[in-house]
Amino acid sequence: MRFALSAEQHAFAAAIDASLAAADVPDAARRWAAGDPSAGFRIWAGLADLGVTGLRVPESLGGAGGSALDLAVAAERLGYAGVPGPYLDTVALAPVLLRDLDPALLTEIAKGTARVGVAAPPGTPFALDADTATHLFVLSGQTVHRARPGRGVESVDPVRRLAALTPLDAVGRAPGDALDDVTLATAAWLTGAGQRLLDETVAYVRARRQFGRVIGEYQAVKHALADVKVGLDFTRPLVHGAAREHDAGGGGREISAAKVLAGTSALRAARTALQLHGAIGYTRELDLSRWILAVRALVAAWGTPAHHRRRVLGAV
Repeated sequence: MRFALSAEQHAFAAAIDASLAAADVPDAARRWAAGDPSAGFRIWAGLADLGVTGLRVPESLGGAGGSALDLAVAAERLGYAGVPGPYLDTVALAPVLLRDLDPALLTEIAKGTARVGVAAPPGTPFALDADTATHLFVLSGQTVHRARPGRGVESVDPVRRLAALTPLDAVGRAPGDALDDVTLATAAWLTGAGQRLLDETVAYVRARRQFGRVIGEYQAVKHALADVKVGLDFTRPLVHGAAREHDAGGGGREISAAKVLAGTSALRAARTALQLHGAIGYTRELDLSRWILAVRALVAAWGTPAHHRRRVLGAV
């Protein structure tokens, strides 16, 4: 199996990075958590112009008609930047969930004018950013219902604002693989968040001095960071391989395996980052906590590690 990305995919990732570098993503995330989504909406519009929101929308509906691997590439860059908003629900889940139910909405998603929130109890009982979504749905078994927002729910990550949904009329049946795209994208997002935590920590230990030495010179510090890097370097090809299998018509087992490993690797990155930053890593003075909290939330999003391990075992 080929694991290398194409030149076009590398260029796409670079374009996403450039767009997000030009925006003040940390400030947008803080505002989003405080209930002001305006800066986040501007970032959303910029990414829509790049084709991110329409990646999995068919070309006939105004989207890019991109592959699962394209989705994984984009999700990793979004996770690295820590952008706020219901990207996973809108970009990864909605085009699969609604492809035969609401084609007009997919066109709006591709344009960047629609944002979707989805709850899928019991595993995902709450919708993300329901107050900023233009369309809400509940997936009950294989039945898709339109929904309205209910009570807010406190999240471990304040940027990921959760809400219960009340299901309304049923609009149709979801395909059997409805959650595979969003699970894959979550694994890629975790990989990007883990890489950001590693990069931030490497930069910190190269600058921080203790007992007259740069702390990055200590062997224990080097070994801890090397373990994180090895974990992420093993995770990325597994995510890309799962995406290629999915593009070929399979990949359910591989996607679950990628989600488990991505969560494990990102959690290791988070623990190491917090340990090596020390007490300042807990504070809001650094934005480090944005990725740490995102990782904690995403590890269980769209299927816990136990769920995905059972899925892998059941496919053996």
